[in-house]
Amino acid sequence: MTQARHGSPRRKSSVWSMLGDYVLNILAVAGVVCIGLVIAAFAFNITLIMFKTGSMSPAIPTGSLAVVREVAADSVDVGDVVTVDRPGQLPVTHRVVSTDPLPGSTTTFLELKGDANAEADAGLYEVVKVRKVLWSVPGLARVIVYFSNPVVMGGITIVMAGLVVAVFWPRRTDRSENDESDADTGFEVEPH
Repeated sequence: MTQARHGSPRRKSSVWSMLGDYVLNILAVAGVVCIGLVIAAFAFNITLIMFKTGSMSPAIPTGSLAVVREVAADSVDVGDVVTVDRPGQLPVTHRVVSTDPLPGSTTTFLELKGDANAEADAGLYEVVKVRKVLWSVPGLARVIVYFSNPVVMGGITIVMAGLVVAVFWPRRTDRSENDESDADTGFEVEPH
């Protein structure tokens, strides 16, 4: 008499299935990291800015992406790179040349100059808060602009949806092979 095998037969995974599982795990970790970064950005007033001009070259060339944090204007020092909002105009991001806090107030007068500029900006900036550049990555702004294109985003969405479907699509179990092997043992298989 033949003894019945205990446990279910192991399913062989295809290379594509294992690759899909691996990619999904990486994307899941990346998603968790992104969620953490978004929470940190809100908690610490951190944002991103893109440099469209070369006024801060060579330290921060055109096409760079910078991480900035909103701080009190009286906390910046000469040599810091800050972004100052200008009413009716785009913000300016230049290096602090001089700082003059207004006594008894939170207002500070800043003189700024772009590293590539021959002279300091015309006039002083009267500010309470500025965004201080923490660090920057050259060329990353172009990558972000490319991936924010609706056609590229649509393509990425379709590819990711296809990957999710491919990984989670129900697998075919060889029920007929299992039925035959159970029949050889002399035991009847009851339908579920």
